[in-house]
Amino acid sequence: MRLVILDRDGVINRDSDNYIRSPEEFIPLPGSLEAIARLNRAGFLVAVATNQSGIGRGLYDRATLDRIHDKLKNLLAGVDGHVDAIFYCPHTPDDRCGCRKPAPGLLHRIGEHFDIPLVGVPFIGDALRDIQAARAVGATPILVRTGKGLHSLENGEGLDEIHVYDDLAAAVEALLSADTG
Repeated sequence: MRLVILDRDGVINRDSDNYIRSPEEFIPLPGSLEAIARLNRAGFLVAVATNQSGIGRGLYDRATLDRIHDKLKNLLAGVDGHVDAIFYCPHTPDDRCGCRKPAPGLLHRIGEHFDIPLVGVPFIGDALRDIQAARAVGATPILVRTGKGLHSLENGEGLDEIHVYDDLAAAVEALLSADTG
């Protein structure tokens, strides 16, 4: 099986500096759900790797995060799509854990879960920490301009030789075109 890893906030859904704290605040970006469904139809496994320090900060709990992810799954079902697994880090930066991106822990867990080597696996994110995590495991980093993407591009450090797309739909289009080309 082929695998694609996606960041969540800013890639699949609208991001917020105040965190996505409830299912009501989870608002998909235009075309993102359909892009995931396209990956499903093309035979890709889709995993999500997301930092969720709002849990560690006491802004919401794991049950709320589960409800947010249930909303994502239900919305995806409405377009005949799905995610195969969601992995999240509940820690704050001060916890210095191994799973908070840019550390590679979440990605290692995804590779172990699917028993798939991560070398060359596309990881689509919107922030430098996504790029760094992808590189740490040998995955292929892809940046989108949504979410923190434009800010990441303005800073520019660590983005050499990275493919950049307007949004998840454009990244998936390019990925699928390359896959069949």
